[in-house]
Amino acid sequence: MNAADKLVTVSVFFSYPFFLFYIAFCKGGRELFWNIAIPGVSFCVVSLFRKLYSAPRPYEVWGIAPLLYKDTKGKSFPSRHAFSVFVIGMVYFYDKTALGAVVFFAGAVLSFVRVIGGVHFVKDVLAGAAFGVFAGMWFWVLGV
Repeated sequence: MNAADKLVTVSVFFSYPFFLFYIAFCKGGRELFWNIAIPGVSFCVVSLFRKLYSAPRPYEVWGIAPLLYKDTKGKSFPSRHAFSVFVIGMVYFYDKTALGAVVFFAGAVLSFVRVIGGVHFVKDVLAGAAFGVFAGMWFWVLGV
């Protein structure tokens, strides 16, 4: 379970800089700006919200040992892992639909693992995914 969590997380997050290089060389500065700004700003907003809201994690509420290594107190809602994968999926989906679909599938797998692993509630990963998709919809609104 820890391996699946790390594999999806590392694969998606390390692929993102390569995608940004592609955008920089094939699309130009305006697109590169928005491909960095939208995920970056929205990540900061989600991080600030969850720090202020600081919802407890399942292992805190239920007094269980999580299957995934985690000892953080609070900051469970929304899942930043789910948010990040889905906002990156939206970045990819806007330019490369098939790649975005693959990342959405990876995000669903990661969300499942984080719930089963006891570090998030279902509502945490669903909210993270929804916020990620909503943030990524700005690509269509702005016409990037």
